[in-house]
Amino acid sequence: MKLNRRNFIKSGTAAVAGSMILPPFMQSCQNIQISENVKSYLDHFEVSAEILQKVVATAMSKGGDYADLFFEHKISNNISLEDRKVNRAFSNVDFGVGIRVLKGDQTGFAYSENVSLDDMLNAAKMAASIANVNSDFNPVDLTEKVPSGYYNIAKQWSDVSVKDKVPFVQKINDMVFDLDEKVIKVNAFLNDETSYVLFYNSEGRLTYDYRPMISFGVVCIMQKGDKIENSYAARSFRKGFEWLDDSLLTELANEAVDKTNILFDAVKPRAGEMPVVMGAGGSGILLHEAIGHTFEADFNRKGTSIFSDKMGKKVAESFINIIDDGTLENNRGSINIDDEGNDVEKTYLVKDGVLNSYIHDRISSKYYKVNPTGNGRRESFRNIPIPRMRATYMEAGTSSKADIIANVDYGVYVDNFSNGQVQIGAGDFTFFVKSGYLIEKGKLTQPIKDINIIGNGPQALADISMAANDYLIDNGTWTCGKDGQSVPVTCGLPTVLVKKLTVGGTNG
Repeated sequence: MKLNRRNFIKSGTAAVAGSMILPPFMQSCQNIQISENVKSYLDHFEVSAEILQKVVATAMSKGGDYADLFFEHKISNNISLEDRKVNRAFSNVDFGVGIRVLKGDQTGFAYSENVSLDDMLNAAKMAASIANVNSDFNPVDLTEKVPSGYYNIAKQWSDVSVKDKVPFVQKINDMVFDLDEKVIKVNAFLNDETSYVLFYNSEGRLTYDYRPMISFGVVCIMQKGDKIENSYAARSFRKGFEWLDDSLLTELANEAVDKTNILFDAVKPRAGEMPVVMGAGGSGILLHEAIGHTFEADFNRKGTSIFSDKMGKKVAESFINIIDDGTLENNRGSINIDDEGNDVEKTYLVKDGVLNSYIHDRISSKYYKVNPTGNGRRESFRNIPIPRMRATYMEAGTSSKADIIANVDYGVYVDNFSNGQVQIGAGDFTFFVKSGYLIEKGKLTQPIKDINIIGNGPQALADISMAANDYLIDNGTWTCGKDGQSVPVTCGLPTVLVKKLTVGGTNG
């Protein structure tokens, strides 16, 4: 079956279940010398290099400093299981172009869900109005940028039907029920996403990206006497259908059951200020919420971040290196290009305890006179790009996990979080901890659950006194919200000791 792009969108939005079929890449010819890959993306969006130049010239017609076009075609599919059977499946297709014009640090923006020339020119005129001086813009020579390849896959999700995916969701349900007689309910989901991106700007850069995403998770609900507890396990990667196999299902099922079982014997610790050991992996939320957001350059450029005057200064112990990375293979937070068409990189935010870099987009990198770090990200073509994290983690230290725990007379060990938030200006944060353990006289003792950890990001960073050699990325379904936009991210951490944080518990 072959569909052109417009017919595909029309039929795709009506789909509830079944195989999703992507439009073929037509092989039209352009006078401008570009590769077959770029031609395929131009044809996918039914535009030409000449049309792109015309739209950009219109966007620059009022004297803007810079303009770009961000085309996106996203196909999302979801399968859900409840009450022991798959009972919901839906699909969504999103398509359009965002047009941005910069004048100084001001942004003019408009988008269109139709890429006809007239509609794009109208949107370009609207975005151009951020400036107010009529100007003739002569398009520069087109330069094709071949994107990196951080998520090559074997089988695209567009080639996989609902019928192919349902057995995996059903099987993980059966596995969880078989693992423990206390299981009374299972919820499971499988979400896959395919995005095509085409980017062009007034500097002549023309580039593109194919972005797959898969998220698979299971919630386990168990009852013991009159107690009911629940927990979950999930993974998300930029991988293809080949990722789904029995070993993954076994790993997720066992993790969900184990996490839930722990909660039946869990208590709340004594409330107060105490040492906190952050477990490897998901505790990276500390970096993301308490520290990462305050490193985003828009907050620092505007002077609202507590780190805005600390570039080049010591902010942590010398063994601490914190990284934001868009280059990890198949990682949920990785991108081949950012949403401003920039190369991505591994960026040291903190190097040997010293603040080394902010998280930059085009506007902030120009302000600070540095190269973009590849962190200009947006939720969709309907949004402007802003500085956002990708995969944020701390490198391994030299201690062992056992040594770190042995250094604590009384405190808590935490490794399972559900959410967190931070006040950018002051750096104050709150995390909700789903589960962990008491530490008493250097040993893990009683399980704990449902507590808050409260602190200040810069102070917590300065108070990390030990880091283990067990660095781990948490490949869960982490999603970051900022300015009304959500983007996929990941986080990671070795086991670390924070000398003191406020733990919410009991007064007894």
